[in-house]
Amino acid sequence: MQPSNEAYDRASTIFSPDGRLFQVEYAREAVKRGTTTVGLKHKDGVVLIVDKRISSSLIEPDSIEKIFQIDDYIGCATSGLIADARALVERIRTDAQINEITYGEKIPIKTLVKRICDFKQSYTQYGGARPFGTTLLIAGVDATGPQLFATDPSGAFMEYRANSEGEGRSDAMAYFEEKYKENMTLEEAIDMGIKAIQKGSKGKLNPDAIEIAVVDTKEKFRKLLHDESKNYVKKVIDDQN
Repeated sequence: MQPSNEAYDRASTIFSPDGRLFQVEYAREAVKRGTTTVGLKHKDGVVLIVDKRISSSLIEPDSIEKIFQIDDYIGCATSGLIADARALVERIRTDAQINEITYGEKIPIKTLVKRICDFKQSYTQYGGARPFGTTLLIAGVDATGPQLFATDPSGAFMEYRANSEGEGRSDAMAYFEEKYKENMTLEEAIDMGIKAIQKGSKGKLNPDAIEIAVVDTKEKFRKLLHDESKNYVKKVIDDQN
């Protein structure tokens, strides 16, 4: 008789007979329950856009933080458990600072992504720990140009031209696969990212809930002011009416 899944999902270190780690898969489910997050490259850098999903009119929108600055040329957006994301962000920031102090130069983005993913992988391998229930979209510009990476709770990572995480991922990715093009301007990339968020949100957009950040060779990392982000969202809504 084949044992049920429950015999293998009590610890992150136990493989099921078909080679699955159920705790890692549960962490991915936590990511899928998070709000839609998108990132996409344009000709001069990368854009990150998140839907903060304001669930109450009493919440101060600025208190919901889902886009973080890592260094002056690197930022990240998260979907999933925000508390887990904050812990990872603090570690990424420390790694970036240690590299600059030790070697006198900025850390390459791919090297930084590998380090944080090695750390995430360790939480799938030892008893008494659980995987991080969050996915980070890490964006930046270095000597190799604009880069966008997605990190998985398992510790795996991939580089993308455009990507989405969270509950609306499938719809947003379908939109990117149909519409994405190389060498877009910053404005075109923001417009496309907002429309992808809209697809992932089943057509519903709250201008107050959208947060946008850009990182490029000119301005490096910068979060757009609330009014700037709101204007971009309203433009998309107005163009569709």
